[in-house]
Amino acid sequence: MSTPDVTAEQAVRPTASPQLGAPAFHHVGVQTADLDLSQAWYGEFFQARTSWTLTHFSELTLSRLPGITRLVEMVCGPVRFHLFERPGAGTEALSGRATQYQHLCLAVDSPETLRHWRERWLALSRSGRYVFRPEDGPTDVVVDSDGVQSFYCLDPNGLEFEFTYVPGP
Repeated sequence: MSTPDVTAEQAVRPTASPQLGAPAFHHVGVQTADLDLSQAWYGEFFQARTSWTLTHFSELTLSRLPGITRLVEMVCGPVRFHLFERPGAGTEALSGRATQYQHLCLAVDSPETLRHWRERWLALSRSGRYVFRPEDGPTDVVVDSDGVQSFYCLDPNGLEFEFTYVPGP
């Protein structure tokens, strides 16, 4: 069975029906065993503010996330992080076969802003207020052949973020 050739124009053509419309990103859920630490880090690193907090959950949520104790929404501009605490969950290292998002990419508007975010991460790491699992620092900023610049860093839970700058046309 052969795969038909797909042009670049066809590859970016939306597949959602006009009646449904395209979905829009709303939030990313971050599971943590230490909500206070995560809330402090997301607040300081992203300068995110707490929008709301939940401590009572539906049966559906309790069945999907056994042991959940608290959920906090942190907001940074149009980006929302739903931090939820499950004591003891997430403290084990993920196996190579674990299903998870590999990383979340956030776009910035200039190379200077990109470097600002990297320096911000380093400053918080040096402060000693946060413990990172694993203890990997941010990558260097890399530039690909199209001029796209990016670096990767971790939150205290070991979740990976990519910050990227894509030059305009």
